[in-house]
Amino acid sequence: MIRVLVVDDSLFMRTMIRDMLEKDPEIEVVATAIDGVDALKKINEYAPDVMTLDIEMPRMNGLEVLKSRSKAAAFPKVLMLSSLTSEGAEMTRAAMMLGADDFMLKPKDISAVRGIGKELIDKVHNLISIAYVRRVEKPPEALADRLVVIGASAGGPPMLDVLLSSMDSPIPAAMVITQHMPEGGFTASLATRLNRISPMPVKETESGDVLLRGNVYISKGGYHTIIGAHVGENGMKGGRIIHSQSPPVHSVRPAVDRTFTSAATTFGDRTVSVILSGMGSDGGEGMAAIKQHGGKTIVCSEEDCLVYGMARSALSRNCVDKVVPLRQMGKEIARVVAGMVN
Repeated sequence: MIRVLVVDDSLFMRTMIRDMLEKDPEIEVVATAIDGVDALKKINEYAPDVMTLDIEMPRMNGLEVLKSRSKAAAFPKVLMLSSLTSEGAEMTRAAMMLGADDFMLKPKDISAVRGIGKELIDKVHNLISIAYVRRVEKPPEALADRLVVIGASAGGPPMLDVLLSSMDSPIPAAMVITQHMPEGGFTASLATRLNRISPMPVKETESGDVLLRGNVYISKGGYHTIIGAHVGENGMKGGRIIHSQSPPVHSVRPAVDRTFTSAATTFGDRTVSVILSGMGSDGGEGMAAIKQHGGKTIVCSEEDCLVYGMARSALSRNCVDKVVPLRQMGKEIARVVAGMVN
């Protein structure tokens, strides 16, 4: 049984979060707290495994709770609940730097709160089951001649946890992940989170980044991530990141289609594309382009996805090589990359 403490100054949010979590028979909400002062007291009293923590609260906010972790005999894993604002993004990034283990974005529309229930439960389970990785050293800086591109939207972050943490070792390719998130710093927080559990270093993209073997890049919110050509000193062909603020595609920026179609042009048959959970049709056109250029195409099994719109868009184009369960996705990517000609 996973013991959870819910911390939020809103009675409505405390009630909603508790109700959503307790739909899972493996989760028990042992207590709720109205602010950080109350939270520290109840951490010592109830010894929870996980704490969901609001950032903005009276008396003591979420950041101050993280700074006060030494006051607790045993501090739980922390899931921050962040508002969809620029201030919320800055505070989320600060929370991750202070040791928060993960974060979730609260919908602006209160009526949509129930829609985050499955992702909330998944994140709580992930916090307990996924361990941090201790990398001894960074991989040598070698230009990547193969590329893995991954697209996801709603329900994607918990799946990225599972996918990256299930990989035994770095792969001989660069990986670019385009996860629909608002601009302002949330994708930087996602990169910080994934960097703790991935066998490969993870960073948010910067325009001009040269794609290096064994490295993971998270598309920066507010910009399309375009994969441009790059030629190394020895004439080896690889790629680099180009940020674009051209209009949103499918009402989002970054758009998976922009990343996938540019990857198809630049890496051709040295590309592996993956679509995880997501609403809408983003990614289908790009995956078709990768297939047309000789690349490999994979989508996740429907039962593992919160929403299957993006994967279904690719399947409807008859361009998918394989449908793979989430728990096998990391190993399948490694297998396909290893089988590509250098």
